[in-house]
Amino acid sequence: MNEEDLGPLEPIVAFAPGRVNLIGDHTDYTGGLAMPVAVQLGTEITYLPEPTSTIVELSSSVEDEPARVPVSMPEDPFEVAMLFPEWARYAAGVVAATRPAWGGKGNIVSDLPIAAGLSSSASLELAIALALGYEGSAAGLARLGQRAEHVARGVPTGILDQISIASAREGYAMMLDCNSLAIRHIAVPSDIEIVVVHCGVSRSVAASAYAERQQQCIVAEREIGPLRSSAPWEVDVIRDRVVRRRARHVVSENARVRAFAGAFDHRDVRRAGELMNDSHRSLAMDFEVSIRELDDLVSWLQGLDGVLGARLTGAGFGGCAVALSRPGVLRKQMRNRKYWVVWASEGAHLR
Repeated sequence: MNEEDLGPLEPIVAFAPGRVNLIGDHTDYTGGLAMPVAVQLGTEITYLPEPTSTIVELSSSVEDEPARVPVSMPEDPFEVAMLFPEWARYAAGVVAATRPAWGGKGNIVSDLPIAAGLSSSASLELAIALALGYEGSAAGLARLGQRAEHVARGVPTGILDQISIASAREGYAMMLDCNSLAIRHIAVPSDIEIVVVHCGVSRSVAASAYAERQQQCIVAEREIGPLRSSAPWEVDVIRDRVVRRRARHVVSENARVRAFAGAFDHRDVRRAGELMNDSHRSLAMDFEVSIRELDDLVSWLQGLDGVLGARLTGAGFGGCAVALSRPGVLRKQMRNRKYWVVWASEGAHLR
């Protein structure tokens, strides 16, 4: 088929939101449970296919140089790391996974903060895939984005970020089974506000102990079987003390996600907040992915009148905390603080 046969080509405009995880972190790569919600911040790409081109060229509003990726890009993390600067590796990973028939040029605009725990990289990956013409299922889009992430980062991340974004529904959180990818959409109670607050320290999954934590979960599963179906008493028999603590977080976190979904079903927002507090304690003490600045922020949030619960969100090692509060409470408290609100659900449309 030549270019004349295609007719006039129109620009493709693709959007993918970010997401915040209300509860259920470091459970996805063992096929566990999580409860994310999409935010209205996200990544938009305007892309014009060029059938005569073999290069996908993407410019970003916050990067000096565009990403120029051959359509024949292999899925090789080492080659991607050698050829592209960090931000462009995500574009290279998506191109390698999608294998577009031809190239084109696009412009990327995002209002998601980088390295904050709101899945800016997954948002970018899925927006690029949609701009390149992906038309399959949400699960297929999520798996494609996960493959791209592995290529871009060289870190075996789970699928939580991508499936949350691909399956988002306005006004709803998602009860997500990361093993089957089954999703139950649960309405967010109208009498609470979800607020994401930055601790002041950016995070990097690749530079963190993420892969080490994942390996420790693998060791636990070799001893007692899949953590997603393990009971607390089974965790107690794990011989290595550190591995036992890692497994205890995953098993207890899966139970907290189930309880949190039930609390939202019954509009028991106080119970939901208590579960978030318990989740942070487990992430900080058993999984050890918090840092002092995050602990200080979460402690401050938990002590405020009108805040029902708070926890770190995302991989940890910096970034953001998420709080469940009565509407408007945190906006009044943020004046003259070192922290800042990244996103709040009151008055926002969850795209």
